[in-house]
Formats: sequence, structure tokens, C-alpha cells
Amino acid sequence: MTPSSSRPHTPSSSRRRPGSLDWRWLLLILLGGTLGTAVRAWLESTWPAQPGAWPWTTFWINIGGSLMLGLLLEGLAISGSDAGWRRGVRLGVGTGVMGGFTTYSTFAVESVERLGGGQWLVGAAYALVSVVFGILTAVAGLRLGRTVFSRLLGEAA
Repeated sequence: MTPSSSRPHTPSSSRRRPGSLDWRWLLLILLGGTLGTAVRAWLESTWPAQPGAWPWTTFWINIGGSLMLGLLLEGLAISGSDAGWRRGVRLGVGTGVMGGFTTYSTFAVESVERLGGGQWLVGAAYALVSVVFGILTAVAGLRLGRTVFSRLLGEAA
């Protein structure tokens, strides 16, 4: 038995282990996810996908979400370390809002519905184009974030 393992665990300790759960962050993610999901649900119900056709609403939600997430994460990375308010923004907006707003599950269901419903060309194209454009717009968001935030922070310094 090593000396450190013989010490009793004290849950009342004020020291937090790295990676331990902080309920404030969880609450930010929950609130952000609620907001993002509500906006996505409103958009999907306002402009529903037509059977067999390209699901434009989900497509633009996911493409726009990829761009915004790249922009957000690059801006946060340039502005400083992932601590304090930056961590709150990353978790609340990045994980929460953008995680609730974008939708892999709807994308997958819409792809399979088209592939299995006889519109295999639309389904395959939708799946391929969505993934490729999602990656490209995330990279564009990162590059745009680097340009914009570097200039903003350079002028502020």
C-alpha cells in the first residue's frame, strides 16, 4: 500500500480534482442546449423537410452551426486559456447552444429515409454534401475567427 492510498478520502475538501464536475457548468450547458434545441425545433417546424426532397432546413442548420462553432472556438482560443468566462462561453454556447441547435440525429434519419424511400441519389448526395460542407464551414469558421479576433485583440492591446 502506498502512503497516498492510505489517506482517507475527505469529500468536504475544498480542492477539486482536475476534470471533476462543476454543477454551474452543467447548468450552463443545460440552459444553452434548451435554447439551441428550441430554435432548431422552431426552424424545423416552420420549414419542414418535404418527403423525398433535399432537407434544406436541417442542412442549413448544420452548416451554419459548423461555421459558428469554428468561429466561436477559434475566438476563444485566441483570446486566452480555457478558464473562467471563456470556459463558461465554450460550455454554454459551444456545447449547449450549438450542441442543441445542430442535429446529427435528424440528419441521419433524413438521409436514411431518402435512401430507403427510393430517393437514393438525394439521400447519398445529402449525406455526402452535408459532411463535406460541414467540415469546410468549420474550417472556414476557424480561419475567419483567427482573422477577426486577431485583429480585434491586436487593436485592443
